[in-house]
Amino acid sequence: MSLATKPSSSTEETVSSDYTKLEQPNSKSTETERSSLSLLKSLSWQHINSQSTDRTQIMSNKGRRDDIESQPKSGRSRRSLQSSRSRSSSKRTRSRSSSRREELLKEFKSSKEREDYLDIEELVEEEVYIVKQKKGYLSLAFSMVQTLVLLAMIIECSIAPFAINPMIGPPPDALDYWGGKNAYKILNDNEEWRLVTPIFLHAGIIHLFCNVSVQIDVGAFFEREWGSGIWLFIYLTSAIGSSIFSVCMKPDNISVGSSGAVMGLFGGKLGEIFCRACESKKTTQGRVAHEVRGEQLSSVLCSVSVVMAFSFVPYVDWAAHLGGLISGFTASFLCFAPKIKTKHYAILWFFVGLAMNVVMYIIIVGYMFNQVDPMEDLNDVCEYYKQYFEGYECQCQRDN
Repeated sequence: MSLATKPSSSTEETVSSDYTKLEQPNSKSTETERSSLSLLKSLSWQHINSQSTDRTQIMSNKGRRDDIESQPKSGRSRRSLQSSRSRSSSKRTRSRSSSRREELLKEFKSSKEREDYLDIEELVEEEVYIVKQKKGYLSLAFSMVQTLVLLAMIIECSIAPFAINPMIGPPPDALDYWGGKNAYKILNDNEEWRLVTPIFLHAGIIHLFCNVSVQIDVGAFFEREWGSGIWLFIYLTSAIGSSIFSVCMKPDNISVGSSGAVMGLFGGKLGEIFCRACESKKTTQGRVAHEVRGEQLSSVLCSVSVVMAFSFVPYVDWAAHLGGLISGFTASFLCFAPKIKTKHYAILWFFVGLAMNVVMYIIIVGYMFNQVDPMEDLNDVCEYYKQYFEGYECQCQRDN
């Protein structure tokens, strides 16, 4: 938008009246004074015209014509000539400016480097999804620790034959020695810490690669969205929940892996999508957030299907995956319900999530301690694996 300042009528009248007085027939001006006067008038009218719009110019020209009609013909003819020259000059200037502008526009459009410039409309329409932090620090830290632990296990206990451990990792007794889930020792030897430690252990390189690749990709993005605090709460809650489910449903197996906790992150995302589905789409960020979560829903469901397909390989159990998914889903209500902007929905879903967690853990923990009876062979892991592998020898067990 351009702004034009209309010259005040008093200024215009003053200039006109001064010129009228000087151009009277009886004026005793010399030839030099007359030429100076002509130059002064031309410059003055050009200055006035440059500050006005086209409409203002028409009005001022009309006013000048009215003043000039009262003057002698000689002065009027000189003024008309100069006015026409001024208009012609102004038209030529506008024509040159317009031509130059068109040339620059054509040059820009034909330039091979125009892709380096952002169109203002594209810039305005660009939408950004806002996250809480730049990186997933904890997901990277957990992945590094899990990699180092597997490396230490392989260095200490070597790599088992492929027939015993197809995941390319240490022998099975090393998994128990380093803290794998062992239901007999959890329930009879008071080693409850084994509900947490399995997330740091993996059966082998293939198992580690599958879990860590998901963890530092999808898991890291979830951490950037949620913040490290919520991510850690869901991750650890899912880890414990997955181990409890595994003890209840597969008490006679030793299992390891962070896949239960990773499944908990997927469950947490499903819970977030459910909780925040009622949020408004009126704002740009609200609409973008709904679109992103809609895409994440299909991605999460696909990932859950793939992970569950790998739940039946040796030393990895489906019960831990299912338990992690459910635990992450219920835990997410405690984290995301308070973020709902509508208060009655926030209160409703928070107490629904609280009730689900209380009921679930009362049931599964009570079942684990009162109903689960794991086989006693798990107390001696070497004897346990000798039942399955002929000539098996323990390489990583503590002396009893």
